[in-house]
Amino acid sequence: MTLRERSGDPRNHPDAEPLHVLLPSPIGAVGVDFLGRTIVGVTLGPEGKEAGRFRPFGKLPRSDFLDEAVGRFSEYFAGARRRLDLPYHLGPSGVTGFARRVLKETARIPFGQTRTYQQIAEAAGSPDAYRVVLSSLLVNPIPIVVPCHRVVTNKSGVGSYIAGPEAKGWLLEMEERASGA
Repeated sequence: MTLRERSGDPRNHPDAEPLHVLLPSPIGAVGVDFLGRTIVGVTLGPEGKEAGRFRPFGKLPRSDFLDEAVGRFSEYFAGARRRLDLPYHLGPSGVTGFARRVLKETARIPFGQTRTYQQIAEAAGSPDAYRVVLSSLLVNPIPIVVPCHRVVTNKSGVGSYIAGPEAKGWLLEMEERASGA
């Protein structure tokens, strides 16, 4: 699931229509925000008003792109796909500076592997900022796509996660099983 952020900002394309899709997953509902064919947001476990802005995949008009994107998420959650290979863009989220570097380093973590908060801080150019790494990951606008669940503590345990430690543990275990580790 190592992804590269697309260089073009999808907001600059007049044909980029927003689409908010709700998908089922083993860790609960997943809301995916697309701008055109680019992922600009992922919400794990949307509830209440937030959930209301997403439309279930089955109730949306079908398109080859949407079928492919949803299929890739489904395959990932089944352990059959290691990389989503879908374009994404962090720009609409407003993430900048060190947090953006943290997310870019996190996106490089291979399927089935983990890094510590300290390792990500070092890779992002600020070895003493490992506590800030956690803060940056907890506001990751596109979890799963930028696999912040792969960043763990130095000690035992999986550490914090946007959707809670149970979801993080499930994702790590699924990837470990699927990678044959």
